[in-house]
Amino acid sequence: MALTFDYKVRDQKGQLVEGALDGDSVDLVVRRLREMGYLPVSVKPRSKSQMSLKADLNIPGLTDRVKLGELAVATRQLSSMVDSGLSLVRSLSVMVSQVENKQLAKVFNEVRLDAEQGLPFSQALAKHPKVFDNLYVAMVQAGETAGTLDTVLGQLSTTMEKRAAINRRVKSAMTYPAVVGTMMVIILTAMIVFIVPIFKKIFSSLGGAKLPLPTRIVISISNTIASIWGLLVLAVIIALIVAFVKWKNGPGKRTWDGFKLKFPVFGPLMHKVAMSRFSSSFASLVGSGVPVLQSLDITSDTAGNQVVADVLQEAKEAVRQGRSIAEPFAHHPEVIPNLVTQMVEVGEKAGSLDAMLMKVSEFYDGEVEATVNSLASLLEPLMTVLMGAIVGVMVVSLYLPMFDYVKHVPSY
Repeated sequence: MALTFDYKVRDQKGQLVEGALDGDSVDLVVRRLREMGYLPVSVKPRSKSQMSLKADLNIPGLTDRVKLGELAVATRQLSSMVDSGLSLVRSLSVMVSQVENKQLAKVFNEVRLDAEQGLPFSQALAKHPKVFDNLYVAMVQAGETAGTLDTVLGQLSTTMEKRAAINRRVKSAMTYPAVVGTMMVIILTAMIVFIVPIFKKIFSSLGGAKLPLPTRIVISISNTIASIWGLLVLAVIIALIVAFVKWKNGPGKRTWDGFKLKFPVFGPLMHKVAMSRFSSSFASLVGSGVPVLQSLDITSDTAGNQVVADVLQEAKEAVRQGRSIAEPFAHHPEVIPNLVTQMVEVGEKAGSLDAMLMKVSEFYDGEVEATVNSLASLLEPLMTVLMGAIVGVMVVSLYLPMFDYVKHVPSY
């Protein structure tokens, strides 16, 4: 089993470079570093105490994940270094030492090693599909072919920065309802498990009078949760959630994605996000020199919504048959709005498809921001009122028998 070695070397310009390399022994790693043109300063095996527990366990979801924002910043830095005249290999070496995310640094190091061995940059990136998607690889490949790698990397970083900004806005719109909903569930569960049994004992001590219907419902819920039936209900809920997740990620993905676009309140936001993502990605690919057919294929893969992807695949077939992109778009106004269709049509006729798509992207970026702001102003009071109403109903249900008891207590 290969070990990981941390090394410090001097490059041909005498500058110190740090990194990590896998190998069977120190001698083999030193030999490999010298073959790469470096002068080894120190090579030390990485001890297990230096490795994070999550890396040792290699549990999916706990390993270092490369965020879109981190990749955008790294791409921007790489673009600047290539534009300043540094070689690609040298630029990647600098990125390995500068990137804070360990997983991304490891990936950049592997890409650098492949590039040193003569593998094209785009092919080296394609070996890491979890970090560099088809959009990234295709644009880099187009930049390599046209000799405009620095420009393409700059466009890539701009595209990813926009996507990261949109993701942040959407998350901010979802955060408040999620937090309030979680707090609501916790409060209701605590009341049903701990508070309702206390009131139940009090009601029993007051006599056998019939309790009001709301009170009986609350007590029945509490009894169910406290019994074996509560565990059964919990198991059924968990099973339904797991089945739903598998369904929406599998055979029901197209149905679920279509429902998301029509969902009340959040549906318009999801639709605008999908349009912004599609137009930005398509504009970047076409502007970088990627053929239209390939651009449509890649954009459909990265659309993030299967319904939108289906329309893009239909447009791809139309282009293959010699028709325009806007023609199939016009057949699906519920998916591709008329504004987008008209802008694409004008761009095709004027030979400025990428510029028109970028204008569409900018328009929907603004729409997403406006929608998020309006949702925040709408949801905050709505969720507060809903939470107060539910808790209020619980409290009133528990105190109704007390009011009835007070009415029937004889006065002296």
